[in-house]
Amino acid sequence: MTLGSVGFGNLGKGVADAARAFGMKVIVSARPGTDTVVDGRASFDEVLRRSDVISLHCPLTDATVGLFGEAEFGKMRSDAILINTARGGLVDSAALVSALRNEDIAAAALDVLPQEPPVDGNPLLDYDGSNLLMSPHIAWASNEARQAAVDQLTATVVAFQSGEELNRVV
Repeated sequence: MTLGSVGFGNLGKGVADAARAFGMKVIVSARPGTDTVVDGRASFDEVLRRSDVISLHCPLTDATVGLFGEAEFGKMRSDAILINTARGGLVDSAALVSALRNEDIAAAALDVLPQEPPVDGNPLLDYDGSNLLMSPHIAWASNEARQAAVDQLTATVVAFQSGEELNRVV
């Protein structure tokens, strides 16, 4: 199977490593909307066409809002699975419901929605098919992850008070 990664920061790389451990081939998308495809990357359209599973790991920006809509689902394989654990606004909810209902794609798994907490009117909340899995966006909230966040915050405050510069955006 082939995993297509859209976004290849720390999380995208971690998912790619896990996918390779399960014997999957990994292809990484060039930035969507760019004409330049650097070595080691594939065009966004190629990732849509070739991937059995597409996993989203990119930020939500003006350029990525609605990145996955009707046109993109139409380019995906009918047996493909979309996984979005990045940002809900990357996926057009109505287009996803249509793609699932029409079997344009096989399934989707999400732990993010365009508005959180979810609000009435999001078509994903009313979808009753068996090919959509939604979970709350709390996977990060393990005891270890919360402790790491507290430790990082503490280090940032101590560095600030000491006049030290940190190599991170806060």
